[in-house]
Amino acid sequence: TRTTAPAQTMSRHSVAAELPVAFVRNVRGAFGADGARWLAGLPATCRAYAERWGLTLGRPYQLTYHYVVAATRADGTPAVLKLGVPGGVEFGRQVRALRLVAGDGMARLLAADVAGGAMLLERVEPGQRLTPVDETADPAATEVLLDVMRRVHRPAPDADLPTVADWGRGFDRLRARHGGGTGPLPAALVDRAERRYAELAGSPAGGPVLLHGDLHHENALRSDRAGWLAIDPKGVLGEPAFEVGPLLLNPWPQLLRWPDPARILSRRVDQLADGLAVPADRVRSWGFAFAALSAAWTDEDGGGQNAHALRVAELVSRA
Repeated sequence: TRTTAPAQTMSRHSVAAELPVAFVRNVRGAFGADGARWLAGLPATCRAYAERWGLTLGRPYQLTYHYVVAATRADGTPAVLKLGVPGGVEFGRQVRALRLVAGDGMARLLAADVAGGAMLLERVEPGQRLTPVDETADPAATEVLLDVMRRVHRPAPDADLPTVADWGRGFDRLRARHGGGTGPLPAALVDRAERRYAELAGSPAGGPVLLHGDLHHENALRSDRAGWLAIDPKGVLGEPAFEVGPLLLNPWPQLLRWPDPARILSRRVDQLADGLAVPADRVRSWGFAFAALSAAWTDEDGGGQNAHALRVAELVSRA
């Protein structure tokens, strides 16, 4: 997470006043009554963890489903406090992934209370995001993400994390919601992606290794400590080539606004294949299947048709 303004003591009023409408809507939509209770108690939760871990809290970062705020430890070390609704499965998986990498390729985990939905993280400084300003910067950005992948990926057979095959059940849930059909998503594309995903997951090329699971330009920050570091891992086990999916979808929405996204995706496929030492067809296939799965997840979250992901699926399948 990037550096913000100087820290200041957090009060009940300041937390409540700074909760964006979209953040409140996301939390209530995802967690229902539990989310509403968590939001109401957030000022007290902030105070409790500030006292427990000896923190002075500053301003929050951009908020989606977690409350993420700049912090300073008692010894002056900058940090980030991340709070989520207790009981969230994804929160615990993120903590396990961070512990496994121990700061190599990702921001360091400094402390965690999984049951309470809290973690204290290294504040990555200076913290600029990787997002390329235009397509000319794309090859260098792709190389950075390849380097992060190679540092993060490691055997983790007993990590108690979901597998790539587990994630593929998103296609099953899509059909269950729509009476065996694909709802707002094009049936022919989903049929093809679902088959290809199952084939790839059933015959992995290497692994399983620990994967970030959501590694793209917005989740890579520049670090004085260790070059570029990833943040916000999902924590999933699978072959290394699966990691290309989120990268090929991003930056979102800029990618599809560049003059020739098909050419960019084709070049990326070749670069990723070389960097991971896997066939280009496997990179292409995982990119296609993941983009379709991403569209299925959007439908699951009530977002309807994910036009961006569907377009990338079409383009990368021909890359």
